[in-house]
Amino acid sequence: MDFEPTDDQLTLQAELRGFLGDRVTPEARRAIGQLPGAVDRDLWRGLGDMGVFALTLPEVDGGVGLGLAEATLVFEELGRAAVPGPLIGTFLAAGLGAEISAGAATGEAVVGLTPAGQPALVEHAAALDALLVVAGDGVSITARPTGSRPVDRPLDPLTPVDVVDALPAGRAVGGPEVAARLRATGGLLAAALQVGLADAAVTLAAAYAKERTQFGRVIGTFQALKHLLADAQVGVEVARAAVQAAGVEIDDAGGAVGAEASGQARRAVDAARIVASRAADRATRASIQVHGGMGFTWELDAHLYLKRALVLDVGIGSPDDAIESRAAAL
Repeated sequence: MDFEPTDDQLTLQAELRGFLGDRVTPEARRAIGQLPGAVDRDLWRGLGDMGVFALTLPEVDGGVGLGLAEATLVFEELGRAAVPGPLIGTFLAAGLGAEISAGAATGEAVVGLTPAGQPALVEHAAALDALLVVAGDGVSITARPTGSRPVDRPLDPLTPVDVVDALPAGRAVGGPEVAARLRATGGLLAAALQVGLADAAVTLAAAYAKERTQFGRVIGTFQALKHLLADAQVGVEVARAAVQAAGVEIDDAGGAVGAEASGQARRAVDAARIVASRAADRATRASIQVHGGMGFTWELDAHLYLKRALVLDVGIGSPDDAIESRAAAL
């Protein structure tokens, strides 16, 4: 089994990085946060045109026909750019064969994702065309909830959250197997987003460390900062390898990733989820520390990486779920 990305995969990743570099600048990212639900519809359609949401759909169904190995690379780039919006929900909805799936695949529809329960916490509610609700016994799709209460100060300013006392009645689109698959796939894609966030945070900190001077020296020459950033980068590389390996394992298992997945694929997904979460937490906090006092300011993007990494730790396929899965397998 070869976990090294192919030239085609690296080209795909580079093309998306170029697109996002032009479209999701720090200024544009913050401007998106002011839009309803913090979703830029033009950007969403642009991602759809690039095949981001239809990446793993068969070509006969209008998809790109690739696997989760490629999806992890794509989501790493989306994380590196800290793209606001329900990326995972829209990606998962595109593969369900539901009424909303065609629109999700092209980026015309914005689809959220939330675990079942009351009250529900719904991200990007004002921008949603539909909402996937994942329970233990199945998956349903509902209309955008109404009468919700926005959280005044959400953890991540680019991820608005609404409290919904009761979700609208939905239509079932899958049973327990589909629910397990969405939890595992969603968890893996969240891990890929965290790898991208972590890498962006280390890059930001390293660039600053090469420019900032203190006591007549560039702070990047201080051994303590070198070790801090080196440790963070090692964590990123380990997490990246774990996430990419999990994608390859799933593809080699024929796409099985939920309850029906092989033990090896299931272990790979759980490990990737846990390792990526910890790497993102370490790297984003290190970035703030390296920036010193200005690291805590609103104007610097360092806090956005940390907050997004923390938000990705809750919901469908969380690191806690992965830890419980591994404990149950012992």
